[in-house]
Amino acid sequence: MNTLARPLPAPAGRVGMRWSRDETIARALLIGVMGMLLLFLIAPLSTILLYAVEDKQGRFVGLSHFITYFQTPSLMRAAWNSIWVATVVVLISVPMAFIFAYALTRSCIPAPLKATFRLIALIPLLAPSLLSAISFVQWFGNQGALKFLLGGASIYGAPGIILAEVYNTFPHALMILVTALSLADGRLYEAATALRTKASRQFMTITLPSCKYGLASAATVVFTYVISDFGAPKVIGGNFNVLSVDVFKQVVGQHNFSMGAVVGLLLLIPSVLSFIIDYVVRRKVKAQLTARSVPLSPKPRRLTDALLTLFCGLVCALLLATVGMAIYTSLITLWPYDLSFTLKHYHFALVESDMSAAYTNSLIVASCTALGGSLIVFVGAYLIEKTRNLGLLRPAMHLMAVLSMAVPGLVLGLGYVMFFNHPANPLNVLYQTMAILIVSMIVHYYTSSHLTAVTALKQIDNEFEAVSASLKVPALKTFVRVTVPVCLPVLLDIGRYYFVVSMASLSAAIFLYTPNTILASVAIMHLDDAGDVGPASALASLIVVTSVFVCIVYSLLTRVLLSRTQAWRNLARS
Repeated sequence: MNTLARPLPAPAGRVGMRWSRDETIARALLIGVMGMLLLFLIAPLSTILLYAVEDKQGRFVGLSHFITYFQTPSLMRAAWNSIWVATVVVLISVPMAFIFAYALTRSCIPAPLKATFRLIALIPLLAPSLLSAISFVQWFGNQGALKFLLGGASIYGAPGIILAEVYNTFPHALMILVTALSLADGRLYEAATALRTKASRQFMTITLPSCKYGLASAATVVFTYVISDFGAPKVIGGNFNVLSVDVFKQVVGQHNFSMGAVVGLLLLIPSVLSFIIDYVVRRKVKAQLTARSVPLSPKPRRLTDALLTLFCGLVCALLLATVGMAIYTSLITLWPYDLSFTLKHYHFALVESDMSAAYTNSLIVASCTALGGSLIVFVGAYLIEKTRNLGLLRPAMHLMAVLSMAVPGLVLGLGYVMFFNHPANPLNVLYQTMAILIVSMIVHYYTSSHLTAVTALKQIDNEFEAVSASLKVPALKTFVRVTVPVCLPVLLDIGRYYFVVSMASLSAAIFLYTPNTILASVAIMHLDDAGDVGPASALASLIVVTSVFVCIVYSLLTRVLLSRTQAWRNLARS
């Protein structure tokens, strides 16, 4: 027999060794990402729990701090205030967002008008939460332009917080409900029409039941946002105390870390409950459509379309009036006494004041968060989706990845103070640096980015990796040459999301900044506290303009970039 005809064992062995080595590297990288989440998410939360059951000398005191809290009427009042205000915001914001989403998905409003409505509705996402509070003070405060509409009532306290939070949460609820209303099976409506079912009955028996999971999800997101938001209550809350402000007072005002830890844990409870509800809702919503479903094509209804157009126009006008007042305040000398045009507030905020570096710091943090966060999130999502034989590593990583959604920014920042500021912690060198601000932003907004990346990666067939293995192509080369180009649109979306939210974020940074690392969102709060409303409005407006500019540049650049890297999509369509 010719020995040359026999299969050679050496290449097969080398292939096995190569893929074994690739899998080992993949596991090592995955453990590294999990270690980051363990260190910068789980460890700080565990430290809060320890502070809540220990006294200042570090001795175990059990639930004594919790008992003290619940026996203090003013502190209990803050918890109740947070709950009922969040509930009222849900009852206002979610129905408004539902009607708006219904107009965008189920009406025959002209497409250009729909696009304009959708764009305006997302503007609050680009602004810090303090902007709405400052604007409503200018509209309805003691010297507000529309103060007469309130009669003898005051905007400060619960009314102001509710108005500001409705503005802040509206786009969050809208995005969820637009998705929920888009998942409609047109066959159901065709059958109902054939049976001569009235439109109102179709709405009650088909539309609402099909959207119940989306409504529940939107309600939990809005409730969690309001419970954990710090900016709006701080500016417009007056003497109306809520949990988020109470954490700040306990830690910064009284240096009472034990009681601050108790409030932090209480603040975590509604967020965790909302997260659990939202998780259950998301699992059930998968069965809304089947392979036989047909898209719903809305039919013109002159009166309904006109009313929905009027409603959307009114909502957009209110949203523009809110952000417009902040921009107007930043461009006049002194409200309401001298309304002459000036740019001195921008000069003061960016040049003259001791917070002039805040805007630059925010740009640095947002840019680094966008770059670093996109890389870490996408690599982590790729490893748990495309690596074989992970065992328990996959569910453990996914659990930690989605856990950050349930942790309010204030609680995360408080945990960082307690964990990284400890002198025995070798990572103490990170405290009071720009790095810890960047890491806090990445971890705080990790979940949304992770779920986005996982969704994109699930659409890529695993045969790519199998074919690469059979052709002896290294896993890294497959990742760079195939996976990244295919998922480039999603990767860029994650980067844009990280930049925008980092520019506007306040809660996660309020405990972590120093005079040298102060961010623009924190500077806005300090300027407002000092009575410098003009410079505060200027800095808030600058954040909005910067985010809008980045989104526009992103849209233009990605159109060119994707036309080169995604040409195969156009070929597939043709």
